[in-house]
Amino acid sequence: MSTMKLILTQEVTGLGSSGDSVEVKGGYGRNYLLPRGLAILATRGAEKQVESLRRARAARDVRSHEEAETVASRLSGLTVRVPARAGEGGRLFGRVTTADVAAAVTAAGGPELDRRRIELPSSIKTTGQHTVTVRVHAEVSASLTIEVVPA
Repeated sequence: MSTMKLILTQEVTGLGSSGDSVEVKGGYGRNYLLPRGLAILATRGAEKQVESLRRARAARDVRSHEEAETVASRLSGLTVRVPARAGEGGRLFGRVTTADVAAAVTAAGGPELDRRRIELPSSIKTTGQHTVTVRVHAEVSASLTIEVVPA
């Protein structure tokens, strides 16, 4: 059971955000985080680089927290229709994905969302209304009601 010390270059759900120094199991770091460019090995040079990343993030977070509040209020007022192929009784062929929700929000006149920040309640396999959580910012989440309609 070897562990490795890494520095995240992007936000990883359940692990941390960019600039965080984390310790993970060797296989997870070697086979997932490093090849995808989500993290770099923690070295002295990297620590200095991370310090500048952290400062930049701190400056951005102040602005983006206010922006996040604005985006969250825009989202809560939206009615979003997600078209999906459905059979009898409202059961879907396949399921609604985060990419579908992101596209539907944009089509409804909402802000462009990163699909990785959308959290679906288990998997949506029926038509009707469903509540979706959008993590707009580290401290700001918005609930969004989507209506899945047959395409």
